[in-house]
Order: sequence, then structure tokens, then C-alpha cells
Amino acid sequence: MEKKLSIKEIKEKLQNVQDENDAFFQACASDERKGVQQAVKAWKRAYDKKLQLEQKWLHMNKYENELLQQGYAHIVGIDEVGRGPLAGPVVAAAVILPREITLLGLDDSKKMSDSQKELMYEQIMASAIAVGVGIVSNETIDEINIYEATKVAMMEAVKQLPVAPEYALIDAMKLPLTIPQQSIIKGDANSVSIAAASVIAKVTRDRLMKDYDEKYPQYGFKNNMGYGTKEHLDALAEYGITPWHRMSFAPVKELAIRGTGLYNEIKLFQNNKRRGELDADCKRSIKYDFSANRSKSK
Repeated sequence: MEKKLSIKEIKEKLQNVQDENDAFFQACASDERKGVQQAVKAWKRAYDKKLQLEQKWLHMNKYENELLQQGYAHIVGIDEVGRGPLAGPVVAAAVILPREITLLGLDDSKKMSDSQKELMYEQIMASAIAVGVGIVSNETIDEINIYEATKVAMMEAVKQLPVAPEYALIDAMKLPLTIPQQSIIKGDANSVSIAAASVIAKVTRDRLMKDYDEKYPQYGFKNNMGYGTKEHLDALAEYGITPWHRMSFAPVKELAIRGTGLYNEIKLFQNNKRRGELDADCKRSIKYDFSANRSKSK
């Protein structure tokens, strides 16, 4: 290695090294300068991380690769977000990914940071063959229960796909579909298609809850996403129930029975069907129009 190279120059050249057997990398590894050794260690950490992500990607393609070998081209992954919160809708997504794609870092959305989810959301929306989203309100959840509402959201997500799927991979659910399907436990951690759906559903729902937070900031929806955190429970006790709370979920149900807060106003609000108008406003605030999502048959 040329001794005249500065540590800055070495760091820049290391960015182009793809393999630890590279002659330049080996020369750097033999350089005793502290700055060079730090650069080598940083490169090695990044390299090992990339290998881990590549191995994870290969593992999560197992179901898809088996189906591709059987002749299925359009494999849809289906997942939902929002079964447990006290407020807000349940959101499901259906995603068909192209055969030749690599999304390193894709994982169960619960394991990803907000910035990672947002970035992956953009990548999926830009590269997917088709994306569909289903949103079921808290009112419907109260009427038919959360399990049935989840199925409705998933079916709606499939219905919104601009390309017909041939096989469905679903996260721990079975649906009344007319195509073959497979229910996978922890599918969002074991299937790239389901993981992609998990990310789309999560980011979509988070954006809705942040929109609700602008109307009712005291509940902290932008942080808790409707889940029963201490901040949320304290706000329920002090301010009562909002139009987006699930009346069938404890402790919201207990407050409703006692007639606490805004309950009577909310029932009138919902009976007059004004709730649907607000939902439409919130949906329009989402950056992407799912009905206009690109359809790229590959």
C-alpha cells in the first residue's frame, strides 16, 4: 500500500472495497497506524452487518422461492397493524413484490426504527408490483369485534390490489380467498412479502394516528399510536373519550358505562355519521393515494 495515502484517503478508498480479501483491504489491515486500524474495524463492522442482512433476506425469501418454483408469479403478503390499541382503526396491507428485488433491512415492522420504516415504506411503494390497503374504523371494530375487523381489513387490502394475486402468504390468519393461501406464524419475520405488508400497514396507521393527534394532542396519539400507555390512560381519566376510541375495549368501555367525559356527544357524533367524514379527511392527509398506486406487471 502506498504510504503516502492519508488516513482520510484510505477511508475513502475503503468505501469501494467489496470483500475482505481485497488486496487494498489486506494492506490496510497490516498498516499499524491507529487511524487506519480504526478505519479497518469500521469497515469490518459494516461488512459483517451487510452479510447478516443478506443472510436474513435469503432466509425470509424461503416461502416465496418455493412458490416461484411451483409457478406462482404474483405472491401477495398480507399483514395488519392495530389489533391491540384502545383508539384508532385496524389497518391491513397486501403487497406483491417483484421477483428480482433486494430490500436489505426489511423485517418485522415492530423491530424497525421509525426512520427505517419510513425509508423502507418509500422503497416498497416505489418498487412493488402492487400495494393494497384496508382500513377498518373503531366503530366497526366495536360492532363486529377486532378479530373479524382484522379479516375485513385484510380482505379490503386484497381487493384494492391493482394486480390479481395468485397465492397469498398471511401472517397468522386464514381468509375467505378464492386463491391458495398459507398462514404463517410470525410471518412478518419470516416472509419478505408479509414483512413488506407489515411496513406499509404500520406506516399508514402511524400517519393516521399522528393526524388524530393534531385534533386531540392531550392523548399523545403521535407517540403511543392509540396503545394504552400511562400518558394515554391518564388523558382518558382526565378528558374522557374521543370519537376514535374503541368503546368495546377496556378501560374505554368502563368509562363509557360510567358516562364519563364526551361519551354522549360521541354517540350522537357517530350516529349522525359525521365520523366517516373525519375519516375521509384523515385519509386524504396521507401522502400516497393507494388507489393510484402503480401497477407494474412483471
